[in-house]
Amino acid sequence: MNSIVLQAVSMIGWAAFSVVLIFGATALFDVLTPIDYRSEVRKGNVAAGFVVGAVILAISAVVVTLLVT
Repeated sequence: MNSIVLQAVSMIGWAAFSVVLIFGATALFDVLTPIDYRSEVRKGNVAAGFVVGAVILAISAVVVTLLVT
């Protein structure tokens, strides 16, 4: 029983760490790019939404790869 609780706490900790990494990398992308993608998405620019979605998916893939290995 103790092992299951320890694994659950570990899983929650790594998940929280992953969310922080993804959020930080997305914020870094916003700072480094000259285009304000958030305002473009609010204006209805679908292409900007695709770019932001692709960036989030790419960052997530990198984070998952780093944490699994």
